[in-house]
Amino acid sequence: MQKIKCWKMSGAGNDFVLLSGGGLKTAALKKLAVLLCGRRLAVGADGLLYVTKGRGSAVAVRYFNSDGSEAFCGNGSRCAAWWAWSSGLTRRRKFVLDTLAGLLPAEIAGRESVRMRMPDVAAAALKLKGRYPAGVRRVHFLNTGVPHAVVPVRDVESVDVAGLGRALRHNAAFGPAGANVDFVSLRGGLALVRTYERGVEGETLACGTGLTAAAVALALAGAVRSPVRLLARSGEKFKVWLKAAGAGASEICIQGPAKIVFEGEILC
Repeated sequence: MQKIKCWKMSGAGNDFVLLSGGGLKTAALKKLAVLLCGRRLAVGADGLLYVTKGRGSAVAVRYFNSDGSEAFCGNGSRCAAWWAWSSGLTRRRKFVLDTLAGLLPAEIAGRESVRMRMPDVAAAALKLKGRYPAGVRRVHFLNTGVPHAVVPVRDVESVDVAGLGRALRHNAAFGPAGANVDFVSLRGGLALVRTYERGVEGETLACGTGLTAAAVALALAGAVRSPVRLLARSGEKFKVWLKAAGAGASEICIQGPAKIVFEGEILC
């Protein structure tokens, strides 16, 4: 057994175990994600972050869901940015994250607040046709680094996110990979968002790519204007900036909270 230093991170309740250094390879990281993210049996988290120095002045970020699958994670990347700056891995307040979704500029916007560029959305399919469960009237489909189905609802608080999210997760309209599912309501110009995340296979308290997807879909549908104000399930607020670009969007940025909850060592 060996000791590995770790940090518990939270991006508005979307929580992560962060590791750095040690030359860990993909197979080991997948196993550690499953081992460490288990609720009640280990540290417990939605996913695992592996953060190292990248090429040049970039910070390299890899993210693994709690089931061991590798993906891009918006909140995870922002948490990695906060950790990289606060730990001294980088001393710049503005730097680039090298992620699975490409090179994304990040900025330390304030204490425990990170603003980060998100991948462009090539095209959003508004009001995507498909066979959906009863009660689902409209679905917008787009990719913000990972695929998302945005479902406008009258009252997001009353939605059975676990049940309806699971029913939509593998819908044929989204292709063989399926999608994350975001339920969203507008209240006084604020978008309230709840997300069922694939890989976690349940609701998370916040989802960066999901909040971004909701903002882009609502803006392209004409329901809101940039910057879009959003409220995650955790009760924490986000802002998303974007510019419409044809059927999609560009210059997308998200800003929200990111903090270190605790640090310690694990035996594995």
